[in-house]
Amino acid sequence: MYTPKFNQITDRTTLLEAMRAYSFAILFNSSADGAPTATHLPLLVHDEGEHGLLEGHFAKANPHWHALAGRETLVVFPGPHSYVSPSRYVESLSVPTWNYIAIHACGTLELIEDETGKQRLVEELIATHEPAHLARWRSQPDAYRRTMLAGIMGFRIPITRIEGKFKLSQNRAEPERHNVRNAQAAGSDDERELARWMDRLIFNTPATHESGNP
Repeated sequence: MYTPKFNQITDRTTLLEAMRAYSFAILFNSSADGAPTATHLPLLVHDEGEHGLLEGHFAKANPHWHALAGRETLVVFPGPHSYVSPSRYVESLSVPTWNYIAIHACGTLELIEDETGKQRLVEELIATHEPAHLARWRSQPDAYRRTMLAGIMGFRIPITRIEGKFKLSQNRAEPERHNVRNAQAAGSDDERELARWMDRLIFNTPATHESGNP
């Protein structure tokens, strides 16, 4: 990922937090026939190892997991993004751009094939996104739960390399950064999210947690 130095974020805590906030990720590699392939999946992000640990599951019918098993996999976490108008700049010789957050994580994908391991993954995902549903899942007939678990293939990816790009107008003069931040704070959900990250990483002001994310 092309990342100018002023857009790089290397702080481990910040990267893990952002990956959790934007955890619907994309796994890239080649399919069994060598064609470029991507799969979109919700992931669990664990604070384990040097850079973190990712876990999730494929539909077993998705052939992509066969190609990824035991191979280095690129996982992309797309964050909020927005258009930035040159009208926000003091310098008249300016062009439009796009601000965004993206994290690329790489590691070798390891399969989780046993029923116990897959059940743990499913329950962790439920607990993350809808804790109240966990009791209902556990109360389902054993035969039903086993059928559901048989239809998925779990995996883990210990992260060995990670890149964080937070493009937040860091290269602009301070008055222009404030103009961009103020415009985004009054904009769409993605724009407000980017404004909160600007508050935190550029202006060092406390973030408001309107959306539950940073």
